[in-house]
Parts: sequence; structure tokens; C-alpha cells
Amino acid sequence: MLTPFVLLIILIALVFDFLNGFHDAANSIATIVSTRVLTPRKAVIWAAFFNLVAAFVFGVSVATTLGKGLIKLESVNEYVILCGLLGAIFWDIITWYFGLPTSSSHALMGGYAGAAIAKAGFGSILYGGWTNTLIFMVVAPIMGMVIGFTIKVTLMWMFHHRSSSKINHAFRRLQLLSAAVYSLGHGTNDAQKTMGVITGLLVTAGILKTFAVPFEVIILCHIAIALGTLFGGWRIVKTMGQKVTKLKTSDGFSAETAGGFTLLITAMSGIAVSTTHTITGAIMGVGATKRLSAVRWGVAKRIVMAWLLTIPLSAIASALIYWLLSPFFPL
Repeated sequence: MLTPFVLLIILIALVFDFLNGFHDAANSIATIVSTRVLTPRKAVIWAAFFNLVAAFVFGVSVATTLGKGLIKLESVNEYVILCGLLGAIFWDIITWYFGLPTSSSHALMGGYAGAAIAKAGFGSILYGGWTNTLIFMVVAPIMGMVIGFTIKVTLMWMFHHRSSSKINHAFRRLQLLSAAVYSLGHGTNDAQKTMGVITGLLVTAGILKTFAVPFEVIILCHIAIALGTLFGGWRIVKTMGQKVTKLKTSDGFSAETAGGFTLLITAMSGIAVSTTHTITGAIMGVGATKRLSAVRWGVAKRIVMAWLLTIPLSAIASALIYWLLSPFFPL
């Protein structure tokens, strides 16, 4: 039976999921807004719709990886999950305020790990489970960059003899499709991470006997992330859509397609990756097809620094919250 305390933690998890969508809305819509294919209002509706559709298309491999593949469940209780979520929410709000497109996913992973370490020490960490996560911190943006670069170069070769006006007209429509693909990837990848945490909570609270994501949890998490996307994160839209590199409609199509395929491939493989890392790498790859100086590497450097700090600082935040609140936890 769900106790009021467990319900409260589930609500906080859904708040995090909402903030994930809010924080990462820029990833889904920055390119399509900056190329003026859609207005910001229409763009967030488009992205939120496909965030929700993802609930009915893909499995829960990423949820399983995060829920029971990173931390020993016997080292976890309701208080660990609560403090992990609070630390991740704290980091999301701080980075949103400063307009930094950091990874909500890595904030959640770091927060979860930090709270677990505060309770049970470093022995609570399943180090083997972190291998793919840490590798794909580097691989995902490189995949996005290489695929984005390749798609854009291919399009330049295919359409070099066409007029710019005809190309832009065609890609205005195609960018609707690429934005949908990316939003599907974003929805399935990021909503599953919150599903994993909630399912882990239900197991540790004795409500579920085995780790199996309930359908109700799948739907709730996708609704929460879709609503977050619907409200948007406009500070980060500006960074992603205007400050990294200037984009045309064919650029936006290339970046979104590259980011979407990367996310879908990794999600179906059960690898938890950062949607933020992926789309940023894709945008940089597309920008580099013009010339290296077309990418504002100073902004990119600032973004990368925020990436590197996300897991350790969210872990520290959650550990501090755990230590501050632990005197009030029952023995």
C-alpha cells in the first residue's frame, strides 16, 4: 500500500520530471525556433506531443539501467531517493537560472549516487553499471556531432545546384519531421530515468516484489515531462538556438535528425545518455560544416565545463541534503 510519504516522494519525482522537460525543452525546440519554422508556442506544443507519444512506442530499458543498474537497491531507502531527487532539482534550478544547458539526466544520476554514498558509503555504488554512462558522456555528443556533420555534408552535396529559397522551403517542412524524431528520443530517454527512480522506490518500500515498471508510472512520467516541455525553458533556448552557431532550416533538420537517431539508438540499447549533450554535439557538427569559426567555441567550452561538473556537484548537493536531514529520519 502506498503510504503518504511514498506518495510525496513520487510527487517530487514527477516535479523533477516536469523540470527535466522544462529544462530540456530547449533541446527539443531550439533549432526549430531559431530557424523560424515554428513560433516558440507552436514549437513547445509540437515537442510536448511527441514527448507524450514516446510512452506508447518504446520499452523501459533505460529505466531498468538507472533504477537498479547504478546503485545497490539494498543500500537504498525512501530517504536516499528523496534526497537524490532534491539534489538533482537544486542543480537543475541553478543551471536553468544561469541559462546553462546541462544534463538533467546526469543531475539525477549524480544526486541518486550522492545520497546513496551519504547513507551507505562508496560500497553502495555498482561501478560496472556506470561504465556505459561515463563512456557515453563523451560518445553521445561525438555521435551527434559526427552524424550531424555527415548529414549536413550529404545535403550540401545533394542540393548544391538548387536555389537557397527552394531548399529552405523544402526543409521548413522536413524540420517538422526531424523535430518530432528528436522529441520522441528526448521523451523516451529522459522520462525513463524518472520511471527507474520511482520503480526503485516502489521496490524498496515493499510495494513491488521485483523491479518491473508499472504502466501507470510510464504514463505519469511521460505526462510530467510533456507538461514541462510545454512550459519551456526560454533562457536555455536562447543559448542552444542562437549562441552556439547560427542555423538555417537544413542545419536544423540535420542537427535534430542526428540528435534524434542517437537518442533512439541508445535508448533501445538501454544506455542512459544526456539529451543535452547529444543535441549540442549535433549542432556543433552542423556548424562545423561551414567553417570551424562558425561554432562559438567559447560558449561551447562553458557548456562542456557545466557538463563535467553536473554529476559530482549534484552528488555533493544530495549528500549534503541527506546529512542535513538525516537527524530527522527514523532509525
